[in-house]
Amino acid sequence: MGGAGILLLLLAGAGAAVAWSPPKGKCPPRCSCSKESTLCEGPTELPDTFSTTLLSLSLVRMGVSQLKAGSFTKMPSLRLLLFTSNTFSVIEDDAFSGLSYLQYLSLANNHLEALPRFLFRGLETLTHVDLRGNPFQCDCRVLWLLQWMPTVNASVGLGACAGPSALARMQLDHLDPTKFKCRTTELSWLQTVGEAALSVESFSYQGEPHMILAQPFAGRCLILVWDYSLQRFRPEEELSAPSVVSCKPLVLGPRLFILAARLWGGSHLWSRVSPDLRLAPVQVLAPQRLLRPNDAELLWLDGQPCFVVADASKAGSTTLLCRDGPGFYPRQSLHAWHRDTDAEALELDSRPHLLLASASQRPVLFHWTGGRFVRRTDIPEAEDVYATRHFQAGGDVFLCLTRYIGDSMVMRWDGSMFRLLQQLPSRGAHVFQPLLIARDQLAILGSDFAFSQVFRLEPDKGILEPLQELGPPALVAPRAFAQVTVAGRRFLFAACFKGPTQIYQHHELDLSA
Repeated sequence: MGGAGILLLLLAGAGAAVAWSPPKGKCPPRCSCSKESTLCEGPTELPDTFSTTLLSLSLVRMGVSQLKAGSFTKMPSLRLLLFTSNTFSVIEDDAFSGLSYLQYLSLANNHLEALPRFLFRGLETLTHVDLRGNPFQCDCRVLWLLQWMPTVNASVGLGACAGPSALARMQLDHLDPTKFKCRTTELSWLQTVGEAALSVESFSYQGEPHMILAQPFAGRCLILVWDYSLQRFRPEEELSAPSVVSCKPLVLGPRLFILAARLWGGSHLWSRVSPDLRLAPVQVLAPQRLLRPNDAELLWLDGQPCFVVADASKAGSTTLLCRDGPGFYPRQSLHAWHRDTDAEALELDSRPHLLLASASQRPVLFHWTGGRFVRRTDIPEAEDVYATRHFQAGGDVFLCLTRYIGDSMVMRWDGSMFRLLQQLPSRGAHVFQPLLIARDQLAILGSDFAFSQVFRLEPDKGILEPLQELGPPALVAPRAFAQVTVAGRRFLFAACFKGPTQIYQHHELDLSA
C-alpha cells in the first residue's frame, strides 16, 4: 500500500476528516495545509507553526541538513511523518521525541548512510518504518538497527547496503548481527611513576589491590596503592633493595612476603606478619647459590609455595626455593652453567611445569614428578630466546617467546611440545607479555627502538592481531607489564629500564554507538 493509502487509513482510524480547511496554526511558506495534514516541498527551514492537532506531515526536498533532538515536539499528535528526497548530514538521537502517537515513519530516499542509535527511542506506537532507498554503510553503525528490528512490532523496510564493497547490494535484513565485530579496546595514558624499573607485579592484600615495582637505580622495591580521593596511584611502602631485579609478592592470609632478588649484596626475603606492621627483612636467601639473579617467579608445588630464581651467572644455576618453617630454602638446583635469563611456571596436562630460557641454548621444559623437576623437552626452532610467558585461551595453552634479535614468536601446546603458530618482528625486544584484561586477551611486545605494540587474540583466527601502539609518552626500554583492577577500572603498568613507569587505563569502546 502506498503512503497515501496508509495516510487515509491512519486518519480514518483516528476519526479525522480529510477535507481541506484552514488550520488553527499558520501555514508555513512552501507548504499546503489542511486541518489534519500538511505537505511541504522545498522549505529552507523545518516548519514549526502548525496546529498542535496535526496528524500527518510530509517534508519533501527541504533545504535542511540537520534534524536536531526534539524537532517535532510542537506536533505531539502526529500519526504519520514522511521525509522524501532530502539530504541530511546529521540526525540527532531523539529527533522524534515527544511523538508518542506516531504510527508511520518514512525516511526513504534521503541519502542516509547511517542512523543514530536512539533515533526511535520512545516511539512505542510505530507500526510502519520505511528506510529504503538510502545508501547505508553496513558497518558497525547499522548493528543497533539490526538488533532493534526483532524487538518491535513495526514492519520495517530496510533496502540494500551501499557499502562496504564486500556487502554492496546485499539486503540489510539478510545480514547476521552476530558476525559484526563492533567492540574494541583502547589503552590511554593516565599517570607516570618516576624512576626506572625492571619488574612490576600486582597482588591483593587485605582485600585491596597493590602494585610492586623493582627499581634498581633507586635501590628499592616500591609498593603502590590506589588513592580513592586523588584518583591516582600513590606510594604506600618501600623496601631497601640496591641493584634489585625482581620483587615477587606472596600473600598467605594476613602475612605478606616479598622476595627481593638482587644482583649484588644477596637476595632477601621480607615479611609483614600482620596488616598493622611494616615489612621487615627476615632472611638472606641461598647466598652461595643466587649469584646473579635475572628473574624470579612464584609457583605452588604439592600444596606449598615456592620461588624459582633464574641465575644468569656463568657458573650459577637456577634455584628452586620452597617454604620450610618460617623461611624459604633451596629445594633443587636446575640447569647449571647455562646462564638462565628467565623462568616461567605453567601447568600442562594437569601437572606443574617450568620453562627456562637461557643465553646458551633453546628454552627447556621441565615437569614436576617425584618431588623434583625433571627435563621433559626443549622448544625446537627457538634460538636466542630471552624470555617466555604463557596464557590460556579456548582450552589451549599458548606461549609468547621474546627475542631481542629476529622475530618473537607465538606457540601453541599440542600435547607433547610447543609448535610455532605466529612470528612477529621484534627488533630490540626484552618483553612479550600476555595479559587478560576484561574480556580481551592481549599481548604487549615491548621494544627498545620503537613504539611498543599491543596485540589482541582474535578467537576466530586463533592469532594475535595489532590493536594499538603504546604512547605517547613513549616507553623507554620497557621490561615488564602488569594489569590491575581497582574500583571497576582497569589499569596497565609498564615498567621501563631507561625511563619512568607509565600507567594506562583500559577502555572498552562500542563502535556501533
